[in-house]
Amino acid sequence: MDLKGKAAVVCGGGGFIGGHLVRSLLDNGVNVIRVVDVKPMDEWYQVSADVENVVADLKDKDSCYAAAKGAEVVFQLAADMGGMGFIENNKTLCMLSVLINTHMLVAARDCGVQRFFYSSSACVYNGEKQKDPRVIPLKESDAYPALPEDGYGWEKLFSERMCRHFEEDFGMQSRIARYHNVYGPHGTWTGGREKAPAAICRKVLEAKLSGKHEIEIWGDGNQTRSFMYIDDCMKGTQAIIESEIHEPLNLGSNELVTINQLVDIVEEIAGVKLKRRYKLDAPKGVNGRNSDNTRILEYLGWQPSIRLKDGLAKTYEWTQKEILALARA
Repeated sequence: MDLKGKAAVVCGGGGFIGGHLVRSLLDNGVNVIRVVDVKPMDEWYQVSADVENVVADLKDKDSCYAAAKGAEVVFQLAADMGGMGFIENNKTLCMLSVLINTHMLVAARDCGVQRFFYSSSACVYNGEKQKDPRVIPLKESDAYPALPEDGYGWEKLFSERMCRHFEEDFGMQSRIARYHNVYGPHGTWTGGREKAPAAICRKVLEAKLSGKHEIEIWGDGNQTRSFMYIDDCMKGTQAIIESEIHEPLNLGSNELVTINQLVDIVEEIAGVKLKRRYKLDAPKGVNGRNSDNTRILEYLGWQPSIRLKDGLAKTYEWTQKEILALARA
């Protein structure tokens, strides 16, 4: 499917990834007819003036029908989620996102949507395979036997199955990307829902600006992750939905780093060296997680390529502007 000219709806378009997706689709000639998010519009991360912007709770079935009306393509990114601190402490809220996905699938089917994109997560992967920081990169098949992240991961895995069965039973084609730690400008950087790259950028900046030169790190800093810059996420998302690949695909960088190394990179960008204080009782998630990109490279001839250092430099610069602007307000 070539998305150019197609009528598309972005659910969760007021969020970090959703806001970037709307701009990316418009730039690539996609006819984004509607953007929907539950947040008040003044809390949206980005707002595109040339589309219909709707504030609505997509856990409500009628709101899903209104969202899907006239759409040929639906991007379902709407979810109640955040970084590991939020996920571990709000399992019920994360699980309730199943209402959004179920109702949007039903509405999309009944409204004649041709293709449905679902943003899943690396949190679907079996926790037994993520106990060692020297983790073997996770293949798509490693989601089963199922032992995902409690709450958030279970909801994502269940919704993946719903997409599959809607395709099998009703013929509505779905495409699924398992996002691995997406970061970049115009994202959450404070308030408790931010993810590690944004949190580290903020903490380093605050330490530098305050002169205290100390940083708190959740866990022992040896847990490993890979982080995907938002521009790579946008390219991969469009490539996946336009493809004829019906199975879930990893969409993430395979550049594995420890959290300590992540701090090292941001310190180098900031030109500071900080004393590290480890909060061992803080939520830290699994010990190791990395993306195996064999399948996306084989199927689509592409994988994320933006180096972590380069993406963090842009994220740090944007976060610094936000902090300084807040200080002047």
